[in-house]
Amino acid sequence: MTVLYFAWVRERIGLPREKVTTDAATVADLVAELSARDEAHALAFADLKSLRVAVDQKLTSFDAPLAGAREVAFFPPMTGG
Repeated sequence: MTVLYFAWVRERIGLPREKVTTDAATVADLVAELSARDEAHALAFADLKSLRVAVDQKLTSFDAPLAGAREVAFFPPMTGG
């Protein structure tokens, strides 16, 4: 699966994307796996209230299932004008 990082999430992790092999059942499980990798990932995922997630380009929640997912993207909330 491809994991994409945008805005300050990308800056904290230091990567725009990475390929991940995971057995995570949900987005929250994936976040836990990624957070355990290193300090940069842990910092990026420290406050999930400040993050949004999309699975296969559809906005979803952190309890969304990952079965069959090809892409997960993490980004801060968007504002517009």
